[in-house]
Amino acid sequence: MELAGILIGLALLVWLAYRGWSVLLLAPAAAMLAAALSGEPILAHWTQTFMQNAARFIAQFFPLFLLGALFGKLMEDSGAVRAIAAFLTDKLGSRRAMFAVVLGGALVTYGGVSLFVAFFVLAPMAHALFREANIPVRLMPAAIALGTSTFTMSAMPGTPAIQNAIPMPFFGTTPFAAPGLGLMASAIMLAVGLWWLSWREGQARRAGHGYAENEVWDKKADPTVVRERASVAREFDPAEIEAGHRNDALPGILTAALPLLVVIGGNFVMNVIVFPRLNASFLAEPRWGGITLQSVAGVWGVCIALASAILVLVILQWRRLPALRKTMDAGANASVLPIMCTASLVGYGGVIAALPGFELVRDWVLSIDGGPLVSLALSANLLAAITGSASGGLTIALDALGPAYVSLAAQHGIDPALMHHVAVMASGTLDSLPHNGAVVTLLAVCGSTHRESYFDIVMTSIVSALIALVAVIVVGSLVGTF
Repeated sequence: MELAGILIGLALLVWLAYRGWSVLLLAPAAAMLAAALSGEPILAHWTQTFMQNAARFIAQFFPLFLLGALFGKLMEDSGAVRAIAAFLTDKLGSRRAMFAVVLGGALVTYGGVSLFVAFFVLAPMAHALFREANIPVRLMPAAIALGTSTFTMSAMPGTPAIQNAIPMPFFGTTPFAAPGLGLMASAIMLAVGLWWLSWREGQARRAGHGYAENEVWDKKADPTVVRERASVAREFDPAEIEAGHRNDALPGILTAALPLLVVIGGNFVMNVIVFPRLNASFLAEPRWGGITLQSVAGVWGVCIALASAILVLVILQWRRLPALRKTMDAGANASVLPIMCTASLVGYGGVIAALPGFELVRDWVLSIDGGPLVSLALSANLLAAITGSASGGLTIALDALGPAYVSLAAQHGIDPALMHHVAVMASGTLDSLPHNGAVVTLLAVCGSTHRESYFDIVMTSIVSALIALVAVIVVGSLVGTF
């Protein structure tokens, strides 16, 4: 009955999340149902297990959510993101429409811009390119997803995505763990995704399909309709897009791109040059929690990089931010809902891991043939799929099984950097199932539907990522980390 309670709670969470219910309500309800069916004290699990796990996640990662949302909003209101999109449109043109959309998404998200800000900025750019190139709109969500939600989120070395920070305290790694494997995986995802999009574009042209078949976009793109469709995305906060004050005049490409370079460069400098030479023995004192620098260096590095980029952006774009306080308020407010949704999933995972029935799940996962890398990949994949969240699923997996994987890695002589990279990549595969908040929002802003576009999203975001994940596990097992 204990295992049945866990499965029923998971089924309830997935089914209602797919129907648009908020995770803030679903996660505690599903956790308490699982606890009740397992014969465990409900209120004790809610206040002592659920809330403590959620609070620990917020305490550890809220600075990243706050600074990331703030940076994304400043980039949007200053016109910097639109300037980058316009530059790529001008330089690459309609002949390379697919590649231009993918590259634009990769640049802004790897540079630290919020995923949802990127969606709303890239959609108009993509429509202009697709219209000129006469490409069906149904392929647009897959192109944007390939650039924003695959290799820049889970494979590129140093990515500021929250998924890349989560394994660091467990494995004592940095955001640049296994950089060679990360570049290899990124190349595989990009190559597979672009090949699929190119083949689908050719298929559409041979069938005589073009942009005109999607003229209904003008109706779907009505802001009211977009907001209504996007409201079911449980990690989306309209304040991030609508509040503040957007400047219609675009800055130059160099000043627009410089803050992105500051994020990338600052993250590298802090984690590869500064922190390894820093004497942080004071962290071992009880008042700092008796921790090591390795357990916090990843979060600190990204925070410093984002904060530096925000400062540079404000200095460069001061005149383009006439309502700076409103913009910063909107960015700060937009960080709350995403972290609360993710923390709620983490609290849910903490309750599930504390139930007696979870021992069966744990023993099954750890006994999977193929060794710790395969076991870790499967557990992160399954939990990300169930929760519809890469960060939520990865946190649940590592909170429950992290110490066991650290021990297994030591026993098998596996580099923690390889474990880190496999965990991050695994969380970014099956998270893109239909109930994922980012998928629903992306379809809404593109004016498409699951029926029209989801199969192509599967190929560019899930299949390409799975192929790259398998390659990393095989190469990492044979050659080691590089």
